[in-house]
Amino acid sequence: MSAPQEPRRNHLDYRQAGVDIDAGNALVEAIKPAIRSTKRPGADGTIGGFGGLFDLKALNYRDPVLVAANDGVGTKLRLAIDSGHLDGVGIDLVAMCVNDLVVQGAEPLFFLDYFATGKLDIAEAARVVESIAEGCRQAGAALIGGETAEMPGMYHGGDFDLAGFAVGAVEREALLPRTDIIAGDILIGLPSSGVHSNGFSLVRKIVEVSGAKLHDPAPFAAGMKLSEALLVPTRIYVRTILDALAADAPIKGLVHITGGGFIDNIPRILPETVAANIDLAAITVPPVFSWLAKEGGVAEREMLRTFNCGIGMILVVPTDEAEQTCNLLSGFGETPNIIGELAAREGDPVTFTGALDL
Repeated sequence: MSAPQEPRRNHLDYRQAGVDIDAGNALVEAIKPAIRSTKRPGADGTIGGFGGLFDLKALNYRDPVLVAANDGVGTKLRLAIDSGHLDGVGIDLVAMCVNDLVVQGAEPLFFLDYFATGKLDIAEAARVVESIAEGCRQAGAALIGGETAEMPGMYHGGDFDLAGFAVGAVEREALLPRTDIIAGDILIGLPSSGVHSNGFSLVRKIVEVSGAKLHDPAPFAAGMKLSEALLVPTRIYVRTILDALAADAPIKGLVHITGGGFIDNIPRILPETVAANIDLAAITVPPVFSWLAKEGGVAEREMLRTFNCGIGMILVVPTDEAEQTCNLLSGFGETPNIIGELAAREGDPVTFTGALDL
């Protein structure tokens, strides 16, 4: 006869282990209005199923190619959490994904997010998701689903992390870059809104060595705290680029200036026989980059490989249509600037003349 089992003493449940299912359900209810605000053809703006649905047939594509991208916000999120400025990080998350879609000529269709934290704060998470919804509205993408993970022991205090996933579509014949990029083509730059979402490990190090505090007034941006000025959301270029393509702008290729700056991103669309020559004196450098370079003693080449330095998107167009393209972009409210041209490659794929105004 077996010995009697001892009665269970702890009576543990999931909440005592640090996971609150009710809080997760409450968050879903809280964010439903934000989700509905991203409704678009192909998506009805609802969530709650096991998977998000999108009806590609509703868009009447003839021969579509799907384009997918995923990304995060990086250590910019550390500054946002430390300063409490969370209302832009969702825009950053969307921007980093959809800007990578549109450079291939794709229209962003839908977006999914992943929010992971040690202890779910419903109000804080709702602010972040509303920010993601705002990014989706700017990009014209539907927020069709996501995942909220409460993982005690993996994240501590008020820390959380974000990841985003976007899918777009483009007619096969309109995929970018085109195959006719040649020496003599012109490079047109579109301005960034600031640091965007790359290089923030270096940004944080510069803030540390400078002795500045996040709540201090920004020395380069009147009326803003340092944290606010550094956390200006990443620009979403989707509508400008799609409008330009719809107007038959002669765009041969597009470059999103993200991690790796000019030096690593521009070669991604160039034929092996072609190099980009950038006129650094033609770039209007926002004051934030001058402050970072001076406070950190960062060399110009390191700036060009780490930051966008004021140019967030580059267009490649034929030389005889560059002025017409600039005029078209200006009509969309942009401030385009010719920043260089392509030439036969003799060495490095990206070369520079002049100097950044740091």
